[in-house]
Amino acid sequence: MSNTTLSYEARAAKHPSAVASKLLKLMAEKKTNLCASLDVRTTKEFLDLLEKVGPYIAVVKSHIDIIDDFTYEGTIVPLLALAKKHNFLIFEDRKFADIGSTVKAQYSGGVYKIAKWSDITNAHSVPGAGIVNGLEEAAKETTSEERGLLMLAELSTKGSLATGEYTAKTVEIARQNSQFVFGFIAQSRMPEQGDEDWLILTPGVGLDDKGDGLGQQYRTVDQVVSTGTDVIIVGRGLFGKGRDPVAESKRYRDAGWAAYEKRLA
Repeated sequence: MSNTTLSYEARAAKHPSAVASKLLKLMAEKKTNLCASLDVRTTKEFLDLLEKVGPYIAVVKSHIDIIDDFTYEGTIVPLLALAKKHNFLIFEDRKFADIGSTVKAQYSGGVYKIAKWSDITNAHSVPGAGIVNGLEEAAKETTSEERGLLMLAELSTKGSLATGEYTAKTVEIARQNSQFVFGFIAQSRMPEQGDEDWLILTPGVGLDDKGDGLGQQYRTVDQVVSTGTDVIIVGRGLFGKGRDPVAESKRYRDAGWAAYEKRLA
C-alpha cells in the first residue's frame, strides 16, 4: 500500500524518524498540512505574522539570516514561545551546501545556533553524504531535542538543475540515514523501497498567482497533494499584496486538508 493512501496517524505510528512522527501527529491533531514561509526582514514583522498564522499551520519556515535586527533573545526566544503556544514545528530553510566539517559549525554555531532551536533544517546533496553526517553530529552534540533533515531533491524554480540523476543520488544519500533524513523538498513523491516513508514538503504552491517574475512557478494545492505532497509550503500567498494573513491561512489550511482527505478517499 502506498503511503499516500495512509492517514497521517497511521504513518506517524510506524515512522523511523521521531521528528517525522511528531509532525504527522501534529498535522492530524490540528487538521492542517500548511507550512507558512515567512520571509520578512524584521523580528517584529516575523513574530506578528506568526502570531496570526500560528493556529492554522503545522510548520513555520524561516530564513533567519534575512532578519536585519536578529538577536537570539529577541527573535528566537519568542519564536519558541509561539511554537509552544500554537503547536507548530520550526523549519529553518538554511539549505546547507558545504563539506561536513563546515556545515557542522554552521548548524551548531555562529550567531544563529540553528541546531539549538530549529526542529527541521535542509541541505543540498552536492557535497555528498558527508554533509548529512556533519549535520547529524552537530544536532547530537548541540541538543537533546530531536532534529530532522530534509534533502533538496527538486526545486520549484524555472530552469532548476535538481532533476534526473541529481534527484536519484539525493534519494540514495537520504537512504544512508533515514532516521535523521526523513523527507525531501520536492515537487512529487520520491522512490520508496520496503517500509520507507519519505515526507514530501512542496514549495511553489498558490491558489491565486502563477509566478513571481523571478523564476518561481506556482501549482495549486490540489495539484501538489494529489501527486503525493504531504506539506504545502506557502509564503506570499498568505501575506503578500496586502492579503489578510488570518483569512489566507484559514483558506490554505482548509484547501490543503480537503485535498488530503480527497487523496485518502
